[in-house]
Amino acid sequence: MIQAAAWAILGLLAWLPAHGAQQVDHGRSQITVVSRQMNVPVEAKFARFNAQLAFDPSRPEAGKASIEVDLASFDIGNDEVNDEARGRNWFDAKNFPRATFVSSSVRPLGGGRYEVRGPLTIKGKTHDVTAPFSVKTDTAGHSVFEGTFNIRRLQYNIGEGVWKHTDTVADEVVIRFRLYTGANRP
Repeated sequence: MIQAAAWAILGLLAWLPAHGAQQVDHGRSQITVVSRQMNVPVEAKFARFNAQLAFDPSRPEAGKASIEVDLASFDIGNDEVNDEARGRNWFDAKNFPRATFVSSSVRPLGGGRYEVRGPLTIKGKTHDVTAPFSVKTDTAGHSVFEGTFNIRRLQYNIGEGVWKHTDTVADEVVIRFRLYTGANRP
């Protein structure tokens, strides 16, 4: 259950810029979170999220991204754990239904790699995050933004009460994102 909360946080960081204002293909895109429960990695996903991306690799510093993740869409593959993760001790999705990220800057790292920074808000707590990502374009002109970054679940009050202790569920959570966009327009 604690892992579920951590997964939601990771999902929020899936805010990647795309070439010019591109439409995100949600059917092919994904936001996942990986937490460690009793030192065993556990993966979950967020089934519903919205992303608005604008990115031109010739001017990466002008890139923009806005991501909103529906925390009630957390899915670890177990209904009982999903319900617990959506509850008050984890995501508290009833009172805090969405996690959000809005980019404040994008910079090139070289070799088709970039870094996006901005505030991530979960459960009313906001912290700046940095997410490295890559951008690849297929022959049809579809872009794929892919990256991984870490957050600390306790900074966002994910895992309250007895779940604050990190001996069962680790504080660090890995967020992975893969966002597919439509073909670039000339």
